[in-house]
Amino acid sequence: MSTVELLPEDERFIVGTVRDFVDRDVKPVVRELEHTNTYPEALIEQMKRLGVFGLAIPDEYGGTPVSTPCYVFITEELARGWMSLAGAMGGHTVVAKLLLHFGTEEQKRRYLPRMATGEVRATMALTEPGGGSDLQAMRTVARKDTGGYLVNGSKTWITNSRRSQLIALLCKTDPDAEPAHMGISILLVEHGPGLTVSRDLPKLGYKGVESCELVFEDHRAGPDAVLGGVEGRGFAQMMKGLETGRLQVAARALGVARAALEDSLAYAQEREAFGKPIWQHESIGNYLADMATSLSAARQLTLHAAREADAGRRVDMEAGMAKLFASETAMRIALDAVRIHGGYGYSTEFDVERYFRDAPLMIVGEGTNEIQRNVIVRQLIARGGLD
Repeated sequence: MSTVELLPEDERFIVGTVRDFVDRDVKPVVRELEHTNTYPEALIEQMKRLGVFGLAIPDEYGGTPVSTPCYVFITEELARGWMSLAGAMGGHTVVAKLLLHFGTEEQKRRYLPRMATGEVRATMALTEPGGGSDLQAMRTVARKDTGGYLVNGSKTWITNSRRSQLIALLCKTDPDAEPAHMGISILLVEHGPGLTVSRDLPKLGYKGVESCELVFEDHRAGPDAVLGGVEGRGFAQMMKGLETGRLQVAARALGVARAALEDSLAYAQEREAFGKPIWQHESIGNYLADMATSLSAARQLTLHAAREADAGRRVDMEAGMAKLFASETAMRIALDAVRIHGGYGYSTEFDVERYFRDAPLMIVGEGTNEIQRNVIVRQLIARGGLD
């Protein structure tokens, strides 16, 4: 029995629908879109129709809610076709979860129904040019006045920021707070005067979907812009949101790794050397065996974290482990796929070189793997060990 078959029938149907979309509509066009760095407008529209942007939103707000394991499988399928498509819905899902867990009822009703259809797409803005993973050192400040908040600062590596209508902005509402995280809030901001999307960052991979720099210069946010209505809770809120984000990145890594393995299996059966298919040569066969084993382990680790999340447990350690292991696995599998394909693996006429360029994003995205290890060891100590 495949792991997908452990899902309820309605969720298996959704995963199958996304799989068919990837095989029918994504794979035939992905190479050209990716190499020309073209925004996949038509594919995003199809994802909206499939309900992909409403997967974390309850029925009452017009969503198509699924379990976290189902969400992992859907993300994996999208990334198997093109990792950028999974990126287009990753931050959006985190913002939906943030609204659901922490938003006021008015905030939920304002945004979630339109987010469910994809009419409003959301992203989160955490990273700053000088800050990287040190979120508490951020310099973006929102100062309260009679009209709401005035926001000043800059963010970078913000995916989907040019085409998203809603930005969950991590910023300081009290720059003098001690400890620093007590002065951090999430502001729900929209595009308008004082917010400039300054440039699309040039990237090794992760093409088609934009990652930008944002500059706030006296950008006005309303008096009700703070997520949940209470200042100073943003850091804890975002740490909870990142549990979902890290599971999503782990699932993207599974998709890239699976695509690399599937291409390698097919090629190793077609390609002959010294009178037999190359998979029969022990060196190549060993690569394939190790690739399949490590991918299976990464998937089980990710699904374990997903099930724990659905059980209502804190999963910062489990999601960190999944993200760490799955991303390192994807990088290794992508490199081994290049080895198996030989010279063709280095050619832009094969998809293997794209997997090799896309895989590193999951190592550094959503908190670098070095940061994941810090999270994991702190939780190990706090919990008194693994059990």
